[in-house]
Amino acid sequence: MTQPITHIWRLLRWGRTLARHGALRGVERDPNTPAAVRRLIKLAHIGLRVPRTPRYADAFQAIGPAAIKLGQALATRPDLVGEEAAHDLTRLQDSVPPVSFDLIRHAIESSLERPLEALFASFDPEPIGAASVAQVHRAVTTDGRQVAVKVLRPGIEDELHRAIETYEWAAAQAEAMGGELARLRPRLTIATFRQWTLRELDLRREAASASELSEHMAAEPGFVVPAIDWSRTTRRVLTLEWINGVKLSKRAELVAAGHDMRALAALLVRAFLRQAISDGFFHADLHQGNLFALPDGRIAAIDFGIMGRVDRRARLWLAEILHGLITGNYERVAEIHFEAGYVPPHHNLAEFTTALRAVGEPIRGLPVKDISIGQMLDGLFAITRDFDMATQPHLLLLQKTMVMVEGVATGLDPDINMWEVSGPFVREWLRDELGPEAWLADRLRRDFGTLLALPDLLRRIEARYPAPGAAPPPPPLAEVQVVRIGGGWRYGVVALLAGGLGAAAAWLL
Repeated sequence: MTQPITHIWRLLRWGRTLARHGALRGVERDPNTPAAVRRLIKLAHIGLRVPRTPRYADAFQAIGPAAIKLGQALATRPDLVGEEAAHDLTRLQDSVPPVSFDLIRHAIESSLERPLEALFASFDPEPIGAASVAQVHRAVTTDGRQVAVKVLRPGIEDELHRAIETYEWAAAQAEAMGGELARLRPRLTIATFRQWTLRELDLRREAASASELSEHMAAEPGFVVPAIDWSRTTRRVLTLEWINGVKLSKRAELVAAGHDMRALAALLVRAFLRQAISDGFFHADLHQGNLFALPDGRIAAIDFGIMGRVDRRARLWLAEILHGLITGNYERVAEIHFEAGYVPPHHNLAEFTTALRAVGEPIRGLPVKDISIGQMLDGLFAITRDFDMATQPHLLLLQKTMVMVEGVATGLDPDINMWEVSGPFVREWLRDELGPEAWLADRLRRDFGTLLALPDLLRRIEARYPAPGAAPPPPPLAEVQVVRIGGGWRYGVVALLAGGLGAAAAWLL
């Protein structure tokens, strides 16, 4: 286990880098920041020339690959780092120097256990993209298919594990301070980040996510997921179909190719809603660099390292919240927050309804280009503080992706109205899920499940209350406790000594 002094030393080095880029200024000025943290930040600034405009993304890039991944996660938490920092952190594009081709060749051959020439007819040594965790090369398989080959950077696992361990330690210290930091639950944020990162370190998980998403999106044929080449995919190597298209970030090229920008924007929004609301499994990194317009007007996605899941109950709440905001039914939106437990029950429902109206009414019905996202987020975060709403990690990832999709859709069609595009889909899904047919199907499924569980229940009752004359159950085993002593494990057996006056316990080491 890493010693606290190691964590402190790492944090000091990282803190100096953040301070050099002015990235600690917002935390220092926040009135909710504990006094002890503000004093540490002042120490970090000693001897540095701090820029007037903070450069958050540059600071995280300077620290290294693990910090880049953390910065991407924090970009989803404007309530934790502030709107200005969250917006700047969205610039993180994982731009890092590529690994030499000799190391990439060795990684592929050792992972797939075959020479590169036996796997690919041609392999471009120059990467088409180099990220903090992996880099991607273009290749042609021995059977003539064009593919993209994603390879983990050598040594990245150890580097990320070391950094995450320090992030977890720092989050625990911050949360122990209580107050606003405890409400924001930084430990949960780091735990979610750890989950994302560990998923990205096993490329088979990414391949499985792509395969699952492809099956789900069969109902939305306009959204394409590239096919996985499982014979050339391992934990450290991912091979998938090559996508020939124009990135959605290149608007001029899209227009020159004759694409219908309004149709592309609407398709993207519908595809995301189908993933998030209908299926509960969504691509959580839908930025412009991961989306391509194909010549036939379809949209293809790549990079399935970060995926989100939302269970059916939460999806129902989400759909009702969206529908309530679309129709102006703020009372129902407030009721859902109380039913879901997002708002503690000691708060007043009517007051919460009024607070939601203050945020939703100014933007309802407006095109995205006329909506101040900053003012909306400021209002929402004020509500979370005023009504003691704890962080919901699954909704944070969904919220971050929704904002990202909104941004891409607006870049394609500045006049798009997200409410108008999403309204029909949400209403149809709610009708299917909450209508009488859905209610009857749910009731039959629950009742049939109860009937199937009855035999097992009867067997457990019989085991607990045996028939007269049956053999008595064996005596309970002595309690065994595992005790941590120094660097090893010792097993202590607790012997219970019966006596007329009481009982005593003895530790045997």
